[in-house]
Amino acid sequence: MPDSILSDQKSLRRAFGTFATGVTVVTTGDPVPHAMTANSFASVSLDPALVLVCVDRCAVMHRCLSMAGRFGVNVLASHQEAEARHFADRSRSLGAAQFEHVDWLPGSLTGAPLLSGALARFECELTAAHDGGDHTIFLGKVLWLDQRPDREPLVVFRSGFRQITPERVEVTA
Repeated sequence: MPDSILSDQKSLRRAFGTFATGVTVVTTGDPVPHAMTANSFASVSLDPALVLVCVDRCAVMHRCLSMAGRFGVNVLASHQEAEARHFADRSRSLGAAQFEHVDWLPGSLTGAPLLSGALARFECELTAAHDGGDHTIFLGKVLWLDQRPDREPLVVFRSGFRQITPERVEVTA
């Protein structure tokens, strides 16, 4: 494939955007609380329980996560688009002030903010960081989790937030 096709970042971004993904807010607690909306999150392994999150090397979260060594991942539910937008806004306040209008609790193992109402929440210990071009791939061991299976996810597709509406099928005997 010619390099010129891949050098057009707008086309590349649009092509990547055709893959629907969940929306998360990644958080750190120490030394200063910080959060970032991310859709580059994935499960890696069940044994041991590992997840990954990819963070741009220029993002404030990159430095925070590297320093903290522990982090939280909040998988957003369909009603949490406002939180996703808030933590994606680069002009928001930093530190604890960014959490003033968000319902959250500090994780008991990591101190990382865990958002109320999330579909799932994980507390993780950073186990490795790998080069991923302009991003770093942070690998974390899951220390704790909880989930709300009664909720639907918030997803992003073609650079827009979407909600999944489950089709209800009734089975009759």
